[in-house]
Amino acid sequence: MHTSRAALDRLLDPEYDVATLSTLRKAATAVGRELRIELV
Repeated sequence: MHTSRAALDRLLDPEYDVATLSTLRKAATAVGRELRIELV
């Protein structure tokens, strides 16, 4: 993801709810997955 350890720790913190879609997409790509958002 080319990010700092502190940023990664925030992303993995369940109390942190300010992650952007771009950040979530990068995280998904970094672990070989895709980001899918559905409104149902």
